[in-house]
Amino acid sequence: MNKQILALLIFGCIMISLKAQTLKGSVVNELNQPLEAAYVYNMTSETHAHTTENGVFVIMETKVGDTLRVGLLGYHNLIFKIESLDYLTLTLKEKTFQLDEMMITEELNTVSTISRLDLSVTPVNSSQEVLRKVPGLFIGQHAGGGKAEQIFLRGFDVDHGTDVSISVDGMPVNMVSHAHGQGYSDLHFIIPETVSKIDFGKGAYYAQEGDFNTAGYVNFNTKDYLKESSISVLAGQFNTLRTVGLFNILDRTKNQNAYVAMEYIATDGPFESAQNFNRVNLFGKYVYFSPENDKLTLTASHFTSRWDASGQIPQREVDNGNISRFGAIDDTEGGNTERTNFNVAFDKYISDETVLKANAFYSHYAFELYSNFTFFLEDPINGDQIKQKEDREIFGANASLKHTTYLGNTELTLTSGIGLRHDIVDDVELSRTLNRKETLEIIQLGDINQTNLDAFVNAEFEFGKWKIAPALRLDYFKFLYNDQLLANYETQSETKTRFSPKLNFFYTAKDNLKLFLKSGVGFHSNDARVVVANSGEDILPRSYGLDIGTVWKPFPKLVINSALWYLFLEQEFVYVGDAGIVEPSGKTRRYGVDLGLRYQFTDWLFLDSDATYTNARSTEDSDGENFIPLAPDFTLTSGLSVDDLNGFSGGLRIRYLDDRPANEDNSIVAEGYFVTDFNANYRFNDIILGIAIENLFDVDWNETQFATESRLRNESQPIEEIHFTPGTPFFIKGSVTYTF
Repeated sequence: MNKQILALLIFGCIMISLKAQTLKGSVVNELNQPLEAAYVYNMTSETHAHTTENGVFVIMETKVGDTLRVGLLGYHNLIFKIESLDYLTLTLKEKTFQLDEMMITEELNTVSTISRLDLSVTPVNSSQEVLRKVPGLFIGQHAGGGKAEQIFLRGFDVDHGTDVSISVDGMPVNMVSHAHGQGYSDLHFIIPETVSKIDFGKGAYYAQEGDFNTAGYVNFNTKDYLKESSISVLAGQFNTLRTVGLFNILDRTKNQNAYVAMEYIATDGPFESAQNFNRVNLFGKYVYFSPENDKLTLTASHFTSRWDASGQIPQREVDNGNISRFGAIDDTEGGNTERTNFNVAFDKYISDETVLKANAFYSHYAFELYSNFTFFLEDPINGDQIKQKEDREIFGANASLKHTTYLGNTELTLTSGIGLRHDIVDDVELSRTLNRKETLEIIQLGDINQTNLDAFVNAEFEFGKWKIAPALRLDYFKFLYNDQLLANYETQSETKTRFSPKLNFFYTAKDNLKLFLKSGVGFHSNDARVVVANSGEDILPRSYGLDIGTVWKPFPKLVINSALWYLFLEQEFVYVGDAGIVEPSGKTRRYGVDLGLRYQFTDWLFLDSDATYTNARSTEDSDGENFIPLAPDFTLTSGLSVDDLNGFSGGLRIRYLDDRPANEDNSIVAEGYFVTDFNANYRFNDIILGIAIENLFDVDWNETQFATESRLRNESQPIEEIHFTPGTPFFIKGSVTYTF
């Protein structure tokens, strides 16, 4: 009897030891740095997991003797038998990207994977190129390189950010109630060589994204570490100089990384009146990983910039030969700006199933801009120059909790979060000025105090080939404005709450095909001065959107992304900072198609292409009178890239923007353009030599265009026509980089 009991106990112990359990570990590269989004697959039980930002994974139903496969695009796969269920640290070795190794079913986010591929194959060296990494997003600069870029996406002339939410490391870039325009997004404080990841999404389908997320969002993440330190010097036409230094401070220090980056840019530009542009960027980052794989990140940055600008010029003056394409009517435009950021982030593993992510930030921002769009329309003696100025502090914090569990055979991932943003904007000014020296009239002057509290919850039910993700977001706004031009002190205030539901479906039809349907409600806020002036009308106009699309890999080395989409906006109703007026545009609808592909010809030759078609119209005007000014209807970007061919890398890229209406009846047309850029680099040992040519074929193109009514000094009547900023002509630059 005792022998039988002993045998049963031994058998029970064996069965317990063979019982499937949970395995926890981390995936790192050869520099012992964590790898995010690596796919961990138990080939025996067919369970899987992805690594978090800290490189950690938790995989269920795993036992000793199972075979594990770990992979990430751009790294060698690792396959091995599990010998114990103790914590594992797995190292993947880096190699050349092979698109045929990309498996649609294994990718946590194919959009993020493609952006990582694009950044690896075609690195960026300007903040403009960083934005151009978002498929379908076009930009235009029209103030000497110092002003934030004008953005076009999905049939929106986003201006400087009204309908695209932008952030860096969890800090917002969009400026609410800005002196120049709602949502103003100056990304020039980011040093492009520090960008490691671009997360983006089109439409308002994402619970974690709030204000300005109507056309889409773009979130940039900076590198946690440097593979190598470097010093780079670039020089080119138009007295152009750029120097960049990236310096590793804690090299090969276990569980800690720290580096600093510095950038200086100066150029006169191709204009007859020199831009006298310069910008200084400083950035520092420290990362610490605890023994429990918790992560603490500290970042600090400062940038300052100043410039002169020739401004937008009327087409008639170029046509009659009075000025050249690079001439000026009023070359006293320009400005200066600066921004200082502090950000602390903390990632905490509360349990194997629960992760906390939090960050808190502070920014100080100053802005002063001089513009003249109408010349002598309003003031025939002194001209129409205006000054826009503000001084701002931003305080904010975000926290989210992600919990994963199982309901039977259904995996449930529940993410909830809260956030706070508080802006204190002093002396928001709009004035009429003369020669950037004399103030002729103060049109607006006041102080803004604006608060946004938010909370969201997002659930993901994954069962079999399906994933269903319902979500709900809540935003609360408090607007305060003190008008300094009033005789008596008065605080004008308004509040508004907005609920934004989302519902998304994902279906894995085959190993090489994913289908999705996304739907959601978004919004963009209006300027606080508009809100209080209109007694709370149209504070947070809603958007309603729907996407139906696919991620398809018909051949091993070809990936195709496609989407049909629709978007309705309750009110394109924004504060026009250039004139200090409210300009409601009514209800609008847009629909279109996005198509993108990535193809790898050989180990070193890549093709990428992204095209968008959009039909954008007002719903409250009659046919023929319902065009949305400057809404692009067709855009195309494409490029051939060489990645490390015996030390050579580089590529040829094109950008095409079709003609588009500049006013409501399409009687004034903004001409499209087709521009080709080229770059080549050669690396030997620790030296990289590079050459870049913008506008290779020296075509005449207009970077930004507006239908503007203006009057020149010698004109008796105003004229409405295209006013434009010319695009860069043939522009060659050379660079030398030393790595160590």
